[in-house]
Amino acid sequence: MAKGSTQKTASATIAVYSLKGGVGKTTMSVNLAWASACISRRRTLLWDLDPQAASSWLLSTDQTSRDAAQAIFSKDVEVKKLIQPSTVPGLDLIAADTSLRGLDHLFREMDKKKRLAKLIESLGRDYDRIILDCPPGLTETSEQVLRAADLIVIPVIPSPLSQRAMGEVARYLVQRGGAHAPILPVYSMVDRRRSLHRAALESQTGWPAIPMASTIEQMTVRRKPLGAFAPASPSAQAFASLWTQVERQLSGR
Repeated sequence: MAKGSTQKTASATIAVYSLKGGVGKTTMSVNLAWASACISRRRTLLWDLDPQAASSWLLSTDQTSRDAAQAIFSKDVEVKKLIQPSTVPGLDLIAADTSLRGLDHLFREMDKKKRLAKLIESLGRDYDRIILDCPPGLTETSEQVLRAADLIVIPVIPSPLSQRAMGEVARYLVQRGGAHAPILPVYSMVDRRRSLHRAALESQTGWPAIPMASTIEQMTVRRKPLGAFAPASPSAQAFASLWTQVERQLSGR
């Protein structure tokens, strides 16, 4: 288990979610998890729910494929048995694998709308921050995620299609009725040389923004979060600033 800080704090779950793929979701999940563990010294768990397992590939210390990630939800495997230390000190990981491709079907069969929330509740005694790297789409899995999260971080590329997808999520939450976790939209892959991106930034001046940068691309080569190899880079500083905003929003719950 992650050692982290001895500071008492209420556990919180942050879902990094988008209706669309290819918007920088994994990059955001990994760097926020690093910030939680290494800047805030929180006991942090990154739970990879995406069958593409990109976060797992970047951070896992165990590269053997177990095909057991779905078994957590069907109760065949106790959730804590799949927790492993990541390559980042203080950050633990529940890795994804290809078995998660059938997760939507399993949730429909089980008909337990808060299964993920119950599992997260059981982990809350061991972790201050649980970060979910979620698969794209509006599915049974995303339903579980939206019920379980205390904050939903949505990466948005500064383009009409990506902004439309974010709007669809917001409308969906309203249509569901009742209380729901607050949404924090974040512009990702921002290229200020492009007029479309500049216009988007000007239209939503309050949204955090993460730049497009070669240092971010280096994450897949080094298999490390930005803070571990380029902490002074503008991109790493942007993620640190985003994490500060996440913590500020959680403290206002």
